[in-house]
Amino acid sequence: MASPIRTWPESDRPREKLIEHGAATLSNAELLAILLRTGDASSGQSALDHGRALVSRFDDSFRKLEETSTAELCEVKGIGPAKAAQIKAALEIAKRFSQEEIRRGASFGSSADVFNHYREQLGSLKKEEFHVLLLDAKNRKLKDVRVSEGSLTSSLVHPREVFQPIIRESAAAAILVHNHPSGDPMPSQEDLQITQRLREVGEVMGVHILDHLIIGKGRYISFVDDGYWD
Repeated sequence: MASPIRTWPESDRPREKLIEHGAATLSNAELLAILLRTGDASSGQSALDHGRALVSRFDDSFRKLEETSTAELCEVKGIGPAKAAQIKAALEIAKRFSQEEIRRGASFGSSADVFNHYREQLGSLKKEEFHVLLLDAKNRKLKDVRVSEGSLTSSLVHPREVFQPIIRESAAAAILVHNHPSGDPMPSQEDLQITQRLREVGEVMGVHILDHLIIGKGRYISFVDDGYWD
C-alpha cells in the first residue's frame, strides 16, 4: 500500500517543494497532486499517484486535459466528479489568465508576442476571425479590432473594413491576424492574395502593415518571419 504524502520526507512533498523552490520546479503530476489535495485511502493511492495517472492518460498535456470532458476525466481511476471539477476549474482559470487583454500602450517586439496575445483567443475557435492590431509609431498597442467572422475571402475582408479603424484611431502601423480552425496555420492562396492587397492599400495610405499572423492550434505562421513577405 502506498504511503500518504504527509509521511514522505518534506523534500519529496509537492506542496513543500513548491514553497521551498517555486512552482516552476514541479512536474505536471506534482502540480496536479497539489490541486487534488488527497488520494484514495481505500486503494492506497496518493494524490501524486492520481496526478501521474492523469499525466499518463493525457500524454502529459494540460491542453488535452482542458479539451477533455468531466465525464472522461472521471474514467481515470481515483478521479471522481469533485476532483474532475477541481481540475476543470483550475484549467479554466489558467485559460482566462492567458486571455487577459494586453492593455493599451503595451509594446510588441516580435511575432511571438502577438501570437501569445492571440493564441487562446483564436487558437481554439471553430470559425475564422480576422483581427487588426493597431499600433502607434513605437509599436505600442492602440486597439484590437475584429474585422470579420467566417471563411476568409476577399469579399469578406475588404480593405475598407480593415482601414476604417486604422484611420479612426490614427494608427501608424498595423498587424493582421486571423486563425485557421483546422489547426494548420499554413497560408492558403486566398491568404496570400488578401495580404498582398492589404499591403498595397497600406502603402498608398501611408500605413505600415508590419506582419500577418495566422494562428493554428499551438503554433502560428508569421508572413515576415517565415518568408511570405515579398
